[in-house]
Amino acid sequence: MSSLAGDLRRALKSDELFLVYQPKVSLTTSRWTGVEALLRWRHPERGLVPPNHFIPIAEASGMMRPLTERVIDMALDRWGEWNRRSCEIGIAINLSAKDIEPDFPDRFEQACLARAVSPGMITFELTETATHDVTDLLDIATRLRLKGPRLSIDDFGTGYSSVVQLHRLPFCELKIDRLFVSEVETSPEARTIVRAIVNLAHALDLTVVAEGPETPGEVEFLTDIGCDQAQGYYFSRPVEGAALLDVWRTRSLFPDAPAGEIGHAVSVSA
Repeated sequence: MSSLAGDLRRALKSDELFLVYQPKVSLTTSRWTGVEALLRWRHPERGLVPPNHFIPIAEASGMMRPLTERVIDMALDRWGEWNRRSCEIGIAINLSAKDIEPDFPDRFEQACLARAVSPGMITFELTETATHDVTDLLDIATRLRLKGPRLSIDDFGTGYSSVVQLHRLPFCELKIDRLFVSEVETSPEARTIVRAIVNLAHALDLTVVAEGPETPGEVEFLTDIGCDQAQGYYFSRPVEGAALLDVWRTRSLFPDAPAGEIGHAVSVSA
């Protein structure tokens, strides 16, 4: 692990780290609602290192702050490139519990100002486990939300104190963990849980995104129960930034979609 930690420190100063982007799609209009930025590491000797290998190392080695800053910088730079080409695609960025520091809202605001990026085009996704200490997070999350970005609770259903989090924290969106989505075709319990989460979120005026649908049956169920959006291999695998813009223009990832539907990006803040 120490060797990989040293390599990760080096990677922070090189071009080994890069982002891929996975589209989020409206289940009612079939239009894009934005993309999620996902960090990847192309190690010169090991090849692609999975995030579940290097993120824990970053957390244990005190590298989450510079790693997150790098992700935000890359995402904002990419948004600027897309915007110059007349494509306003909102970007969602994951935050670790290690990122929720008192100065984070101001640091994010400065990063946006430096690139002339509208904060409203950014959504921050916080895992449910990262938000378990509501008291400590409430002030920071509130100040961050006032800066303009949307806040989303990620992997919902796998943590604890969920209802308290939804009630207290300024979330705009809830993402249902793919563990439940992957079982809706075979498990009545999973269908009940997913339906209950959708109803609860809508009662709290939250947008609901289902993570990980891969089959027509899963998408049909999610659509039937009123889930708002989905993000999964059924629609698209993650795509590198330059290629994603071509996909957006050509609709090539969605050959079975109605003409003129999937592929029109809209702001995440819309």
